[in-house]
Amino acid sequence: MKKRYLYTLTTLLIWAVAGCKKPSDFGNANVDPSATTTPIVSALLANVEQGLPGYASTNTEPIYGAQYAQYFSETQYPSSSLYVLPSVNFVPTYSGSLYDLQNVINLNQSKNSVAVAKIMQQYIYWVLTDSFGDLPYSQALLGIKSITPVYDKQEDIYKGILATLTSAVASMDAAPIAGDLFYGGDPAGWKRAANSLRMLVAIQLSAKVPGTSDYAATAFKAAQSDPAGYITTNAQNFALTYPGGTFKDPYYNLYNGRTDYGESKTMTDITGSLGDGRTVVFGGAFTDPGQTTGGTQTSAVGVPYGLDRGGVTAFTGANPGYALVLRADKRTDKGTVVIISAAETVLAIAEAINIGWTTGDLNGTYQSGINLSFEQWGLADPSANYFTQSGVALGAPDGNSVATTYATANAKNIAIQQWLAAYPDGHMGWNIWRKTGWPKLTPAPGAQNSSRQIVRRFVYTPSEYTTNTVNVKAAVAREPGGVDSQDNPVFWDIKITH
Repeated sequence: MKKRYLYTLTTLLIWAVAGCKKPSDFGNANVDPSATTTPIVSALLANVEQGLPGYASTNTEPIYGAQYAQYFSETQYPSSSLYVLPSVNFVPTYSGSLYDLQNVINLNQSKNSVAVAKIMQQYIYWVLTDSFGDLPYSQALLGIKSITPVYDKQEDIYKGILATLTSAVASMDAAPIAGDLFYGGDPAGWKRAANSLRMLVAIQLSAKVPGTSDYAATAFKAAQSDPAGYITTNAQNFALTYPGGTFKDPYYNLYNGRTDYGESKTMTDITGSLGDGRTVVFGGAFTDPGQTTGGTQTSAVGVPYGLDRGGVTAFTGANPGYALVLRADKRTDKGTVVIISAAETVLAIAEAINIGWTTGDLNGTYQSGINLSFEQWGLADPSANYFTQSGVALGAPDGNSVATTYATANAKNIAIQQWLAAYPDGHMGWNIWRKTGWPKLTPAPGAQNSSRQIVRRFVYTPSEYTTNTVNVKAAVAREPGGVDSQDNPVFWDIKITH
């Protein structure tokens, strides 16, 4: 986003791709003859892929989302869970992963490398726009052609994401993808992942754009019916298993030396009320001696959410067996981070059936999604009694009118199962709550923001006001009240409450 970054992108491409001569003011005194001057597509893809699960796990933005969704409670130095101003800098994402992927696209060495780069770009843009709202998109990554890119409206970004994912899937052939860590180079896996992503992006719009013939529902149905398919089994999950060593599972690193986060009591209360078997893997005991070696001690003692430092340290001191995020054997250095799961995809279809976007067996689809979530964690399917309790059972589909309220028992139960299936992905959990109002979350008792309400978006950093003044101010002018506030909803968030 900054001038230096945009110039760097264009200059690199001119030097390495277009074949122009490099500046010769200093001769070759500082030239390493063994250095690689042309970007290696497979290396660029692999580099982004190894970091991509961070957006669904423990990078700053998803960690914030995990606290706003009340998946996590802070146990040492509460701040983000007390709604301290979330001024997160998105520039490093543009100058890092998005920049690398744009290099792959501009080099255009194969249809499939370009398509994979576009798919990952759209996923990253999705996380970013859901965090901030309006952002640079159409004019981003254009080098000196656009030093101060406009902030696109979030609705336009969503439309761009859906269109780009659709064209990326259609462009792919059968050639293997060099450097691919997710699917071993298999384009079929990427097509399914992209179609699943299209469905999740489209269904996120359902409260704001609910009509069965509107662009969101149309995009959902097109992805669902795409011949390339979507993720239906856990073997097809868009997930990365880390090799350990230099490249460790982010959740392993979360407790490799520090214990700043615990599983929230909000989560343990909900799984406890449902008799949900996932509780045995969602939380691992702080006292487990195998925290970094794959211990199996579980804990359902969630940490109360949103306490100030005195309150939370008093609780953890009195409850040494409190729950950390995930049982230790589910976050080893060689663990797996799931970005899009079969459970999330199938539960999205259940939601679409319930609101009339598509047709099918509502209960069968819904129960299949839940079973897939249990299977993902290595657990047996829940008993029949699990599905008949009032907090889980569904009736006949609600129909399209419910999409603007999400107030029925069906809507509530589907949303809570989506929230459970997404754990511990903070981006997804925060999205589900903001769209549907479920689960019903109580704001932090120790909240430090003036409204004392759960954060609904990140604010823009001061550096954006300095480097891209006109465009960031134009984006803020579109915000409710013309104010850059953490209380303002993003485009699709109609602030449903129950």
